[in-house]
Amino acid sequence: MFIADPPMTAAVRAAFDGANAEDGYIPHYVRLWSWRPELAQTFTDLRKSVLTSTTLSERERALTVSAAVSTLGDSACSLAWGSRLAALIGAEEAAHVVRNRDSDALTKRERALMHWVRSVARDPNGTKREDVDALRAAGFNDREIFEATLLTAFRLAFSIVNDALGAAPDVQLYEGAPPEIREAVTFGRAPAR
Repeated sequence: MFIADPPMTAAVRAAFDGANAEDGYIPHYVRLWSWRPELAQTFTDLRKSVLTSTTLSERERALTVSAAVSTLGDSACSLAWGSRLAALIGAEEAAHVVRNRDSDALTKRERALMHWVRSVARDPNGTKREDVDALRAAGFNDREIFEATLLTAFRLAFSIVNDALGAAPDVQLYEGAPPEIREAVTFGRAPAR
């Protein structure tokens, strides 16, 4: 990271202990976000709230995040979410998504979603009414369109903070990803201990 670990406080220790208990190590992003653990928790709770209350399927949620972070060029989140997507559609097909390619494993609805997410991640001011109409034609209702856009924006905000301040993917995350996903993530920061 480009900034030091925060001073050890009770809140920072709790964040570190929680991450260590969950992951078996303290991820770089946890160290970074521990500069403001209360904001990290609020942001995490808000993202989780959207993820758990949406009618988007598990595949659609994983596709949304994978497409957003790979379009941005975030290697850490691409490894993490590419791996989640791989568990749902297969590693080779998930690698296509991470490489910003189409996948035969995706439905028409999922392809429309991937196109939308990539458009939002690349140029949110470049989206058009026709793009939203294409989502509706693929079966999305307006709430789902809003939620997919919200999930994209939340993940991009999280990734931008991590990437800008040098939070590299953890080696453990890299090593735990399927080989196809590791090979597809040729962008962003290299894994580090």
